[in-house]
Amino acid sequence: MLIVSESLWVAGTNTYLVAPEPGGLGVLIDAPPDPGAIAELVTRHRVTPTALVVTHGHIDHVGGAGAVTDRFGLTTYVHPDDDFLTLDPVAQLRMLFGMVPPGDYAPPQRRVGLADGERLSVGGVELEVLHTPGHTPGHCCFLLADEGVLFSGDQLFAGSIGRTDLPGGDLRALLQSMRTKVLTLPDEVRVLPGHGPETTIGRERRTNPFLLQLAAD
Repeated sequence: MLIVSESLWVAGTNTYLVAPEPGGLGVLIDAPPDPGAIAELVTRHRVTPTALVVTHGHIDHVGGAGAVTDRFGLTTYVHPDDDFLTLDPVAQLRMLFGMVPPGDYAPPQRRVGLADGERLSVGGVELEVLHTPGHTPGHCCFLLADEGVLFSGDQLFAGSIGRTDLPGGDLRALLQSMRTKVLTLPDEVRVLPGHGPETTIGRERRTNPFLLQLAAD
């Protein structure tokens, strides 16, 4: 299985390209506002993307979705509870920067809503959708069960968890999602987050201060 990534845009967002093998079909996970770099990643590994799967609607994960899906003729899969973010990236830019930097931030036109527990089969890759609200209402993690890999978005990082102080954030919801959807996974599952280095469920269970506090509560 090919799993490669690039850390892109000012937020250092990890975009993932997943495919059964180089030179075949695959799927993109998250699209920050750097569509040129995403296209270069696809070209470098000779993968034909068939879909864009989005963990959540923040600009650093979906700001390039319109341009990327137009370029490759893709459908975007994103949870509908994040439509208020996904469909208005410009408002997010104004909130974050007080202005709109030059770029193509158009929202994706072809969208399919994700649902908790569904098994999404795209580009020869089967992902189980785990709806994990908290960072945003529609945040989802994606479990690649056959490979023991969790694409955690901004739910869980190496040594940290997602922030909940932006519109739609809810710390109690995030911690409940962690208890019921993430910490039920085996220790050996690799965690590939939306920012920063990879980790494992077991490592975070043992060392992540937020999860240690959660266990103590």
